[in-house]
Amino acid sequence: MLTETEKEQNQTSPAVEFIEVEKYFGDWGQRHKVLHRVSYTVPRGKTTVIAGGSGQGKSVTLKLVLGLLKPDSGQILVDGQDVTRLGRKKLRNLRMKFGVLFQGAALFDSLSVFENIALPLRERTRCTEEEIQEKIAKTLETLELTGHEKKFPAQLSGGMKKRVGLARALQLDPEIVLFDEPTTGLDPVMTQEIYDLFQQTQQRLGYTAIIVSHDIPHVFDLADQIVLLNRGEVDVFANIAQIKDSTKPHIREFAEMTLGSLFKG
Repeated sequence: MLTETEKEQNQTSPAVEFIEVEKYFGDWGQRHKVLHRVSYTVPRGKTTVIAGGSGQGKSVTLKLVLGLLKPDSGQILVDGQDVTRLGRKKLRNLRMKFGVLFQGAALFDSLSVFENIALPLRERTRCTEEEIQEKIAKTLETLELTGHEKKFPAQLSGGMKKRVGLARALQLDPEIVLFDEPTTGLDPVMTQEIYDLFQQTQQRLGYTAIIVSHDIPHVFDLADQIVLLNRGEVDVFANIAQIKDSTKPHIREFAEMTLGSLFKG
């Protein structure tokens, strides 16, 4: 059992930490540099947005955090544990800390809303059917899905699918939730509704959120920290103002292209 001092240290320590991480793809003749000696921390209980152009390593970063990919060198710490060194069993246990909302929600077409949400509880816990029913009922109410539990994904709008995907991601009470392009395919109004839902849920439950998104600059409204990836390098900002004030040429180019009037203002 943790002491009170250990609990306090755990709350103030980073949820995730990258230390001199390098990741390349391809052979030695044509190696593509994705991450080059990248170091930064993801603060616990906050929302970190990871942005950058296509092929800059955003989704690769999520896979590295989950241990689905191994870096070529460096350390990736989750709650102080180096995922690059964990065996299969310990890595599986560590993944219990995570919830993941995949691009497109990744729902199973043959399962109802209820069964999609129940899946992690059935696969990863020993909850009784009564406990599963009770837990999902609370989630349905929280995410305004009550009355939709018997529907199938084909009967849902894009926004509703995202809600169901989030509901499933939250079933194991994760400490960290990863969002991979969560608003792809949604119109601007629905996108804003989903962002509001993400923000409300994160603030209520207090988990650490890591969001990978192309939806610049709107997704920055959710961010307590912004991580920009560019040609293997990383820059970390607390807000849009810091991005605008950067003197680095590639950051100023990014700001001019993506922030529009915000950059000029």
